[in-house]
Order: sequence, then structure tokens, then C-alpha cells
Amino acid sequence: MCNLIGLAVRQALTRRGFIAGSAVGASLIAPMMCSAIAGDGRLDTRIRLAQSSGDAANSWTRLLLLGTAGGPTWWPNSDQCGISSAVAVGDAYYLVDCGEGVGRRLQQAVSPASSRTVTGPSLRAVFLTHLHSDHTVDYPNLLLFGLFTGLDRAASPLKVFGPGRRGHMAPVFSLPGAATPAVPIINPDNPTPGTKDMTGYIYQAFATDLNDRMRDNGRRSLEALVEVHDIDIPQIAGFKSANETPSPPMEPFKVFEDDRVRVSATLVAHAPVWPAFAFRFDTDDGSIVFSGDTARSENLIKLAKGADILVHEVIVTSWVNGLFPPPRSVAEEGLLQHLLSGHTLVEEVGGIAEAAGVKKLVLSHIVPGNATREQLLPAGKGFSGELVIGRDLMQIGVGQAAASARKG
Repeated sequence: MCNLIGLAVRQALTRRGFIAGSAVGASLIAPMMCSAIAGDGRLDTRIRLAQSSGDAANSWTRLLLLGTAGGPTWWPNSDQCGISSAVAVGDAYYLVDCGEGVGRRLQQAVSPASSRTVTGPSLRAVFLTHLHSDHTVDYPNLLLFGLFTGLDRAASPLKVFGPGRRGHMAPVFSLPGAATPAVPIINPDNPTPGTKDMTGYIYQAFATDLNDRMRDNGRRSLEALVEVHDIDIPQIAGFKSANETPSPPMEPFKVFEDDRVRVSATLVAHAPVWPAFAFRFDTDDGSIVFSGDTARSENLIKLAKGADILVHEVIVTSWVNGLFPPPRSVAEEGLLQHLLSGHTLVEEVGGIAEAAGVKKLVLSHIVPGNATREQLLPAGKGFSGELVIGRDLMQIGVGQAAASARKG
């Protein structure tokens, strides 16, 4: 569904008089109001304040919001980068998604004033919720630039976990009674590649660069520095196919564990892309859950039960409706329904967090990426915990154990 966000924006902007005559057009180009970060608004000030805000400074386990905008587009008048987050456990970092700007944001969040990089020994693993472009577009950057920023200094290869092959194509979307359009297939021998395939294709696409780096710069092969895993989904009772039951009821399952964190996953509802995962990170201090892109998902609620923090995607209903004001064509009505059914509406996300019994709800993958605070406040409806409107470079702590106390 992420691809439909970009399509909807493009279509809406071509409607005659849309920007000039629509109230939603005004919100589309309005700068996002800052929440939870004060100061003069300059990037260096925001970084400094984000690093010292709240309980993060005293916490061994921390949530880092790197980029908080959703959708494959550049949002007007917004300084929010594409979707990416990290869990820090002491000096170990675990990335979730690789949207636009992930490498630069990670550097800014961790060590903006020093030459230290985090793509070496500090970065242990990367987790991709699904393979839409807004979640993966800077994955190549992370690898290719990582070759020069420490990947070769790690004690073991960087581990990457993400969806495997879909297995067969999703059906072509068509409205009832309409003819199914003919759609070409890219890479017909492997039209739904998984994470391992995608990584291999990156190596092929940048073979000129990588071969030159090894021969002229003495760099090691990326293939030896990165260990990629397609996530194995356990057998699920009642699962028929990705097209019929993309997110059947299931129990969370373990994906990864080391001395700092245990990571579990479940399937969520983001058809037609499949598989799409939510992830839960459990540490000695507590737990952080990432929804990935999803409509309301009972699997996600089960995964997030009792978590300290739920980082959840959100889409502003009024913005979607305003993209296609009545009268709508049949095609526009279909696209509108796609957008509303494949994501979580701002009025619904609070009820999801309440059902999961989480302590803190953090909004990220925000659509539109320049939404105002007022547009996002309805996310608190039905939620008795703390609501945080996510902004790039925010850090939120879990637990109060100071890092210095853990080093011994």
C-alpha cells in the first residue's frame, strides 16, 4: 500500500485547482508543527535536545526515531526523513527499516559531533518489515557506504533479516465489473524477490563500484561482511496463500537473539505486499514493538501485549478523503479505499494500543509526512497511556538503568 500513497499524491496534485481550492491542499504544503522538541528549530539543536530529552539519557535500552515520514515521496515543506528506527541497547544498535536518509540520521542520532561511525562494531543487525521502497530505498546506501564506515571492523558480519520471496504474483487490482488491465512483469524469472535476492541484485547493480573498491582500495567483499536471512515463517493453521489469507491468526515467533536482545515477529495486514512483518524487541529493561505498515491487526495486538512502547504507523483520514473530494470517479473511489484499508487510521490507532495494553504509543511512518499536530492528536482516542507524536531524532528510554552501571 505504500506505493499507493505516492500515486495518490501525484493524482491529487494534478486535479485542476486542487492546491488553490482545497483545505487539504493547504495542509499538504503546511510545515509540520514540532511536538516534544523545543528550541530554535535548527538541526543541531534538535539533535542535542533529542539526545538529552526525557528518560533516554539514563536508559540502557532506547528507542531512536531516525525517520518518521511514510510513503514513497518527498513531502512538501517537511524536514522528516523516510521511515527508519533503531533500538539501542547500551552501545549495540539494531535498525528497523532503511528509509531515505537512514545512514545520515543514524550518524546524527548517535555521534553527530565526532568521527565515530555506527556501521562498524556497534551496528549488529538490520530488520526489514517489508520490501516496499519507502522502507528499503537506502538499504543499498547502508551497505555501500558501510564499506567505508566500519563494516569491515565488526567482529562478525552484519546480520540482515527480512521477508523472503512472495512465491507468486499478487492479482492485478481492478474494480468490480471492469476489465482487468494487462500489466507487464519486471524480472519475470523472479518477479517477487526476497531480501536475500534483493541484496544479491544490489551487489550485481554496483559490481563496477565494488570490484573497483576491492582491487584499488583494498576493501573486503561486502558478501563476506553482510549475512542476509530471509525470515522463515512457521507453519500456520488455516493459511491458504498470500492472496487469500495474507495475515492469518498466528503466534509470534523468534527471529533473532543475542546477548542484548530477543527479536520476535508476526505477520500483519498490508496486502497486497507479502509477507509484511511487525517486530518486538525484548531486553532486560523492557520491550519495544514496531507495527510496520498495517491495517488493524490482531496478530500485532498479540505481539505487543504489555509492551513498554508501541511504535505504530498512522494515516490521517481527513487527508486521504481530501485528496479525492466528491464527486469521485470509480477509479478514485477504488484508490481511496485502498489507502484507507491498507493502513491504520489516526482515529483507530489509540484503540489498538489500548487493546495491547502498552504503556506508550509512539506515532511514526506518519502519512502525510507533513501532518500537523492537530491532525495527529486524534490518535489518543481510546488510549489511556502516553501518546508521543514522533519526530526525527527523538530518543525514548525504556527502564532507568544507566549505561555506566551496565559496563561492569
